[in-house]
This record gives sequence, C-alpha cells and structure tokens, in this order.
Amino acid sequence: MPSILTALLALLVPGAAMAADLDGATLSLAWVIPFAGILLSIALFPIFAPGFWHHHFGKITAVWTVLFLVPFAAAFGGHTTLALLIHALLTEYIPFIVLLFSLYTVSGGILLWGNLHGSPRLNTGILAIGTVLASIMGTTGAAMLLIRPLLKANDNRKHRVHVVVFFIFLVANVGGGLTPLGDPPLFLGFLKGVDFFWTMKFMALPVLLLSLALLAIFYVVDGYYFRKEGVEARDPSPDSPLKFYGTFNFVLLAGVIGGVLLSGFWRPGVSFDIMGTHLELQNLVRDAILVALAFASLALTPKPVRAGNEFNWEPILEVGKLFAGIFITIAPAIAILRAGSDGQLAALVGMVSGEDGLPANAMYFWMTGVLSAFLDNAPTYLVFFNLAAGDATLLMKELPQTLLAISMGAVFMGAMTYIGNAPNFMVKAIAEQRGVVMPSFFGFLGYSCVVLLPLFAVLTWLFFR
Repeated sequence: MPSILTALLALLVPGAAMAADLDGATLSLAWVIPFAGILLSIALFPIFAPGFWHHHFGKITAVWTVLFLVPFAAAFGGHTTLALLIHALLTEYIPFIVLLFSLYTVSGGILLWGNLHGSPRLNTGILAIGTVLASIMGTTGAAMLLIRPLLKANDNRKHRVHVVVFFIFLVANVGGGLTPLGDPPLFLGFLKGVDFFWTMKFMALPVLLLSLALLAIFYVVDGYYFRKEGVEARDPSPDSPLKFYGTFNFVLLAGVIGGVLLSGFWRPGVSFDIMGTHLELQNLVRDAILVALAFASLALTPKPVRAGNEFNWEPILEVGKLFAGIFITIAPAIAILRAGSDGQLAALVGMVSGEDGLPANAMYFWMTGVLSAFLDNAPTYLVFFNLAAGDATLLMKELPQTLLAISMGAVFMGAMTYIGNAPNFMVKAIAEQRGVVMPSFFGFLGYSCVVLLPLFAVLTWLFFR
C-alpha cells in the first residue's frame, strides 16, 4: 500500500510540488480532475440520472471535494490543506454566497403582481428593463426580481424555454457589465483599484451593442413562436395593473448596494490573519451588513408576499452546495493558470501574448471568456487581470483595451453555461420549479453557441482587431 501511495503522489506532485505552499508551477494537471468531475457531474447527471441528481447533488459534490482534499492532505500536509480551505471559504466562498443570499432574500420579498400576457413586445420589454436594472442592483438582484413575473406572464405559453434562456443571457449576465455592482468579476476589479466610472465608460458601448442585438434576436424568435402557437398563446383573461408589494425591500436593497460600495471605498487598514489568510475589516463589516439586511427582510416581509413569489430556499441551496465544492476544487486550476509560462497550461497562457510581448487583446477576450464559462467568471477575471499586469492604474492608463477585453470576456461569456455565473443556476432552478423543462448543461451550451458566439465574433472585430 505505501508503494501505491508513493506512486500516486509522484504522479500528482512532480518534484518541488511537495513544498508547503500551493505553487502552480509545480502542480500536475491531475489535480484538476476533481474539479472537472464536478463540472461533468453537473453536465451529465441531469441528462442520464435526473432523479438521482436532484436528490443527491450535494452528496456527489461532497464526494468529489473529498477526493481532492484527501490526496491533497497526503501530499501537502494537513496544515497546508487547512490553510487552503480557510482561504477558499473565508475570502472567496463566504463573501460570494453572502452577497447572493442577501440579494436573493431581499429581492424575494418584493412582489410584482398583476395579470400580464406574455406577448413578444411585453417579454422584450421585461428583458430590456432587467438588462438596465442588472447594473444597478446586480445580476442576481435583477434576475430574482423579474424572473417570477416573467414566468407568470408566460404561464399559458407552450414555448417558454427560449424566454428563460435569453433572460439568462441578458439579465443574469450582459446587463451587469456597466458597473462594478453589476457582476462579481467587475466588483473584484473595483476592489483591486479599477475606477468605478472607468468600467461604466469603457463597457458602455459593448454592453449596449450586445444587448440590442440579443433583444432584437429574441423579439424575432419569440414572435415566431407566438404566431406558431396561435390562439393558444393568447390569454383570454383581462390585463390588470401591476402593483408592487413589500416595497420597503427596495430600501434594504439600497442598503445591500451601499454595503458593497462601502467595502470598496472604506479602507481602514485593519486586517486579521488566519493561517496566512488576511481578512480585512471592511469586508467583514460588509458581510455583516448584508446578512443583517437579509434577516431584516425575512422578519419584516409579510408571509403572503413571499408566498405570492412562491419563495423557497431550493435555488440558493443548490448554488450554495455546488459552488462550495467548486471554490475548493478549483484552487489547483487557478494556481496553474496563475503560474503562467511556468505551469502546465503554459501553452494556453502563451496564447494571450503576441510575438512582440504585448498583450493579444482578442485572445485575452476569448481566453478569459471561455474559461469564465467553465471556471466561474469571478476567479477567472482575477487570473487574467494579474496575468496582464495586476496593476489597475497601469491597465486603465496604458493597457485599457486589455482590461476591456478581460472585463468583456468575464461578463459576457459567463452566459455560456449554467455555471459561468451564479444567477444562471438560480434562474434555471426557479424556472424548473414553475414547470419549465430547461435544457441540459449541453443543451444550454448549444443555445449559447448558436446565439452568442457569432455576436462575440462581431465584438472581437469591432473592438480588438
């Protein structure tokens, strides 16, 4: 048995990788297998064993996580493993899930009630409003506010899948590209020093062009299905005016936005060290504010309002369980990418630089984007941000097109898969609860390839040729 273990460790940890720190330059790609296993489980189980996956996806994710942690502890020791867990959970996963939890809870206390008919014009209008709101209240907040009214408006429609798919494209992703509040990768850039208004200025035109193109395509597609359904698509019940209930949650939502901004502008210089992980005071205060606002919403929102939204915890629990495993097992993949030309993905990293050593902006756009679709867009943004220069001032002033390429790739191509951005999964879960048979992982990828890839090619020609 010891010889087998030694052979396994030799395969996983070539040479100096036995050092205490997680050095991506010495890591084998075999360490990425558990992370790939989670992704493949998300992709394949819903197709071949949907019932089993629905009841046991948390356990499956936990198994892959253990299959990473046990060999990792054997190779690097318990101290390094615990340090990795603390870093992944305290600095990445907990802030991530706290923000989603607060936005999900507060927006779930706002009920938009009325009898609307899901015509192409109305659906396009809701998508357009959600796209604008996404940069103001975040993709999660805008998506959770509007997905239920949109589904209710289309409950008599036979063809609804495309409505949800385009909602994910626009409201859960592209619309969040105007401000650091809109999408997690841009918020990370803001924390790294990217000016709030730089993002708004440089991302405005790409977001506008892509949004208008997607809205136009959606209007044509929805119009086709609406005419195809004929009389069945026309709800005979009369319209009723829209009314908001639980409106004080808008104040709480403003508090969530304020808490997020606070952590970016207030830098007291106080931090706490936990096994090498530095927890900064402003981030702890932010997370405490977000949790307090979420519980205030739960306490103050009348139960009939949440009942009208059919509010439950399943979507956030699904995201929480899956992304806990993802944030832990993704560490080797991010470390290898961060190692640049010294890691086993050197060929991949080398693709983002030209022969003159200058950044190849088109490749930064595509590499950041493709990896964002499968590795989650927030950590991928950070990897390429650091790869390009790691200095926000330098990137904004001397390499603005490179920073734009990284920002566009992370935000836009997070829409390519269900796991590219957390709201994607939440919208999918809510739609399925409302009876919409959503595409599988590969089915959704098929939609995004057909609709989004040609548009990304056009954006490449417009901004990075």
